[in-house]
Amino acid sequence: MKFYDREKESAALARIESISKDFAQMTVITGRRRIGKTALIKHYPKSIPFVYFFVGRKSEAMLCQELAEIISETLDEELGDFTSFSKLFAAIMSISKRKNFTLVFDEFQNISGTNPSFFSDMQNIWDSRKDESHINLILCGSIYSMMRKIFDDRHEPLFGRATNKLKIEPFSISTLKDILSEYNPDFRPDDLLAFYMISGGVAKYVEQLVMQSAFTNEKILDAVTQTGSYFIDEGRDVLSEEFGKEYSNYFSVMAAIASGKTTRGEITSHIGLESGGYLDKLEKEYNLVSRQRPYLQGENTRNVRYFINDNFLNFWFRFIYKYRSAIEIGNFGYVRDKISADYETYSGFILERYFRQFYKETGFYSTVSNYWNRSGKDEIDLIAVNQNEKQIVIAECKRNPQRIDIDILKEKSNAILNAHKKWSTQFIGLSLDDM
Repeated sequence: MKFYDREKESAALARIESISKDFAQMTVITGRRRIGKTALIKHYPKSIPFVYFFVGRKSEAMLCQELAEIISETLDEELGDFTSFSKLFAAIMSISKRKNFTLVFDEFQNISGTNPSFFSDMQNIWDSRKDESHINLILCGSIYSMMRKIFDDRHEPLFGRATNKLKIEPFSISTLKDILSEYNPDFRPDDLLAFYMISGGVAKYVEQLVMQSAFTNEKILDAVTQTGSYFIDEGRDVLSEEFGKEYSNYFSVMAAIASGKTTRGEITSHIGLESGGYLDKLEKEYNLVSRQRPYLQGENTRNVRYFINDNFLNFWFRFIYKYRSAIEIGNFGYVRDKISADYETYSGFILERYFRQFYKETGFYSTVSNYWNRSGKDEIDLIAVNQNEKQIVIAECKRNPQRIDIDILKEKSNAILNAHKKWSTQFIGLSLDDM
């Protein structure tokens, strides 16, 4: 699959590279697995020598040997033999005093399993030599909790050392439309919704669907549930390493959320386990869950709901993980039938998410949210606010436009209208036809 989007990120990396000619740069790149971080790093336009090194789970001596060989071949520098990663990094920093080059450590967090003391050594080497260095150092990692601890925990040695931080986000809706239209120019709204629902804009998932020519609603769902599908084990593969030994409890919490149990009380009751600590870590350490409050409610409100941020993981827990017993005996048809039976309801939820993301990506609104009152009623699917222009859009999202009743929507909006008197207010219905 060809390289899509990432113009802003590519431009940022090219700008940082240019700065490194005069000032050493340490750029930290994060983003969920499969998002396309490595492809971006290798694709952005380069004007100086580029050294890419994947930090595998190997002995320190083997890593040193491999990196020294790459440095030798790329920079024409003989480094000799090293068994200490810290000493090798010091030698590389010495080279950077007289040469401007890019050095990428991909899956940087893996070093902690090889030599936990390296981060302290790296801090000392960086602090003492960066002012004379011309290195463009890029540190990339996929295990969000570990990368966050390494660089954002004030008690860790590399805290505050990064000169730039980039978090790679999923493809935008407009990019997904471009990709789908390239392969299926006559795509229907339901095809786009399924493409968005499964890929969530994650580059690897888009690539998998492209390789399987899955560009219609039916073919996309077939690709996910067929024997040998890439997607069957993907949720477990992506998350097990993040969670470690407690992965089963985290999986239970996320499965409860995906099934529609979105309050802390509902989740705790559903899994038979106090969920507060897990929810807190899922939100703050792993960046997998969002704690959402209704529009107009303050930070301290207890009227909150939890949602899985990632479209694919939400789908995986809703259908693949839930029916794993059928999958283990090879009954993929059973799972496919369960998805079909629940598809209209579930895809309606995804449609709401789609339009909220669409309004965020317009760049016109200062707040995009939804609403429900303290009793959980008067739910409004989309509220988009432009604070400067004093404009607000209040919308109902339904697959079928015939099921949208603007009069009922207005009745549910009294609390919002009372808070925005004299504002320009637009009530609209959004359906599959508006995608």
